[in-house]
Amino acid sequence: MVKVEFLGPIERDSLELNISSLRELADILKSIDGLDEWLENSAVAVNSEIVSSLDRELKSGDIISILPPVCGG
Repeated sequence: MVKVEFLGPIERDSLELNISSLRELADILKSIDGLDEWLENSAVAVNSEIVSSLDRELKSGDIISILPPVCGG
């Protein structure tokens, strides 16, 4: 089981999923209304490490964070 956190203004509750790769997660998240726009522009971290490949394998206990772009001053 992995935990998926949506940070910042995404305003979604965390998910706990039984998946083995980021590719599986991407397919699941694409089916959730309202997330498409966020997913196109967000970074993804696994256990606080930014990743760029959907081929990343996951293991039980991993925490995946969806990090939307932010602006500051």
